Amino acid sequence: MDFWYNHFNVFLDKSADHYLVTAYEREVIRPHVLGNFTDLLLATATSPAMLYYLDNWQSRAPQAAALPNAGRALPSPHSMSGLNENYARELLELHTLGVDGGYTQRDVREVARCFTGWTIRDPAHGGHFEFNASMHDTGEKTVLGVTIPAGGGQEDGLQVLELLAHHPATARFVAWHLAQRFVADDPPPALIEQMAKTFTQTDGNLRAVMRVMLESRQFWSEGAYRAKLKSPLELVVSAVRALDADVRSAYWLAQHIGQLGEPLYRKQEPTGYTNASEGWLNTASLVGRWNFAQQLTANRIPGVQVEFTRLREALGAVPLQLGKELVSEDISEQTRAAIAAAVPDTQLAQMAGLLLGSPEFQRR
Repeated sequence: MDFWYNHFNVFLDKSADHYLVTAYEREVIRPHVLGNFTDLLLATATSPAMLYYLDNWQSRAPQAAALPNAGRALPSPHSMSGLNENYARELLELHTLGVDGGYTQRDVREVARCFTGWTIRDPAHGGHFEFNASMHDTGEKTVLGVTIPAGGGQEDGLQVLELLAHHPATARFVAWHLAQRFVADDPPPALIEQMAKTFTQTDGNLRAVMRVMLESRQFWSEGAYRAKLKSPLELVVSAVRALDADVRSAYWLAQHIGQLGEPLYRKQEPTGYTNASEGWLNTASLVGRWNFAQQLTANRIPGVQVEFTRLREALGAVPLQLGKELVSEDISEQTRAAIAAAVPDTQLAQMAGLLLGSPEFQRR
């Protein structure tokens, strides 16, 4: 789910989105992550959170801007007086075709015209999607060479979504991003081609695309196995799970994720957080990860309690087997020697902290 929220990113701290994001994740992203891409695309396009974040709720035909009651959305001193291209641009560049997907600035403007009138009723009180015909540009449009006749309404935007969801560039773009997230920073072209082909043949069935990726030889290859650096979110969650920690309040865990560079729901740019490991690899980040591991295992994170009874029982008289218990594989001799030299066998918490900060635990 984190992948798709990132793909269709919405920034929590943009005014009304502060209370729209919860429903966005729960009702728009979560139900569609293994469903049909067209359904997911439509769900995001009609989400009040997305409409507000990328300003489409204010976008209207120039003639509609002059109407005194054009639209029943939340009044704003910063409201646009006409066409807004923000959503159209990100729809093409980040959600579907990709920056090299073959569209032009003219296509951006034409797509924006198709989505005029896609707005929000009463966003200050939770809001919901509505199409306001008085805001819509009813003229003829041409998107990616396809003519959308004059006189249309909400169906203009629906036709654009169908066109983009079934475009070959979208299949490749989605496949590439999935493979970069789950396989390698520079994913194998053959795997992308296979995934894109499945995307097209199954009409955007995301479960089928994921199955092709997970069953591929590239996914299980030596070069891909544990080659990806965990994001801050993945690191913190995996550490808590590995230790079977009792989490009574996740507030400070979220703060640590933010301190490591990934504040939850707070990527201001529409790009979302990077799927590439190198984006998380720097000296300050590695030090921060090590410090987090030490605080977690020393029970210095409020609301989180780690009990080492289970681990002691599992390890018996072989405390250095803790590496396999936490990392799910044998740790390297270098890591084993470093931990043995740093702490005595009896100091299980300190050993666990060093293991969670080790190179092996940083990767997935």
